[in-house]
This record gives sequence, C-alpha cells and structure tokens, in this order.
Amino acid sequence: MLAKFVSAAAALVCLAASPTMAAEADNAFEIQVYKHVDSQALEAFVFRPAGTTPRPAVVLLHGGGWTAGAPEWTFAAAQILRRQGLVAIPVRYRLSGESATPLDALADACDAFAWVRANAASLGVDPKRVAGYGVSAGGQLVASAGLGACPDGRKGPDLMALWSPALDLAGDGWFRRLLKGADPARISPTSLAGRGGPPTVIVQGGKDTLTPLKGAEALCGGLKAAGGVCELNVYPGLGHLLTRNLANQESDFDVDPDADKDGDAKINAFLKAQGYIAAQ
Repeated sequence: MLAKFVSAAAALVCLAASPTMAAEADNAFEIQVYKHVDSQALEAFVFRPAGTTPRPAVVLLHGGGWTAGAPEWTFAAAQILRRQGLVAIPVRYRLSGESATPLDALADACDAFAWVRANAASLGVDPKRVAGYGVSAGGQLVASAGLGACPDGRKGPDLMALWSPALDLAGDGWFRRLLKGADPARISPTSLAGRGGPPTVIVQGGKDTLTPLKGAEALCGGLKAAGGVCELNVYPGLGHLLTRNLANQESDFDVDPDADKDGDAKINAFLKAQGYIAAQ
C-alpha cells in the first residue's frame, strides 16, 4: 500500500464545488474547509461510510518532513478506514518554509480535531471518539496534539495510530532549524510522554534511520509508565514506511507488502479493541 504514503494524484478527482462528491464510489469524498489562514484555505477531505451515524472518526496527517506532502498521500489509508466503518478525514496543514514552522502545522492539526468535534452532527461523527492517524512527520503532529501540546489547551485525538512516526525530536538538528529558534522539546512527543496520553498503536520498521525505533520505544515506555496503553509493532529488517530498501529511506521506497498488510491489520485490531470498529 505504497500509495498510502506517496503522492496519489490519480485518486484526486477534479471537483467543482465544496462539499462535492468524487465520481467513483470507493474514491468518493467531500471537501470542506476547516480553517482559513490569511488567504489560504485548509481543507478536510471527508470519507464517509454509508449507514447509521454517529460513527467514530479519524483525522489523517501525512508525512513529508514538515516541508512537503499533501493530504492525498493518506487517501488510500482513509479508504481502508472508511471500509471499517469510520469517518476518515485527511487534512491539509501548513508546510514549513519561509514563514510557517512545525508549530503552525501543530496548530492546524489541533484546529482540525476541534473542527471535527464542533461539526460532529453534520459529519455524522461521535465527538468522544475522534482518533488521529499520523505518518512520519504527521505522526509527530498527532502525537504532540494527543500529549497536550495543542495551543490554548485544546483537545487532541482520543486515540493515536502512528506509522513510522517522528517522535524523538528534542535534539534533532533538522527539526530545530525548521522551528527557527523555538524549543523543540515543547512539541517533541518523547519529551511529553510522561504526562500520559490516549491509547496508542505504532507501526515501526526496526531498521528505520529517519524516525528510529528508539523514539517509538521511548514514547510507549513513557505512556505505559503513566498508566496508559501503547502497542508497538516492530518489523525487523525494514526501514522507514516499512521499506526493504535500507540504502535509501527517503524517496526510493520498496515497501514490504506483507508487512504493510500486517500493519494495517494491527491498527484495525487495535481500533476494534478500543471500540472504534464494530465487531463483525
């Protein structure tokens, strides 16, 4: 399921109005705007299952090192989650550059969770079951929001599903440069884990050099020490995003299909155990 992470432009159907439905049933989604920043509209792409509401929701945040990426990168994951009965909502957030930093991206993520809860009735969502699904840099945004780093005390996700997440960032030079002088420990998930957080499931390559295993181990250790629930699923011999190409873990991905499928199954099982997916 490499399309879960890399650009899935083919899945983005040209849309004429908002909210608007895409043509093909499995690709059908609505576009809504959850936030305006200056002249930029930040969209939420709502993948709704058919049937009775309200349902649990999951907000999906893509990776890309905080400087690249798009919501479409998580569309395939959103489709899988919708098939399991969740309202899946990939969202756009500000990318770091001349003006924005990861602090702005985190503020956007927190606003996305708040928007889902505020619009729960129209979205068909249970506002008490709003999960976060984060990939790589998106994993940092989900985890930081879930561990109490949202501005003004806003609530983050009620459950966290993290795939190759960036977690141990207090001493990371790249992250520090993107923050432009802000203290990275303020939003580094491993620095926040001791305060506790929501139930968490992690999918992690054992040979990941971009978001190393030690970060996931530290996060789970901190959450468990605080009395929380954290399930860490490690895939030995695989790198970032479960790639088999250990020599290049930044772009030339060769995702192991069996591990990828198993990672999806592990997240689905965790969601079911936590009451987000109905028993069949």
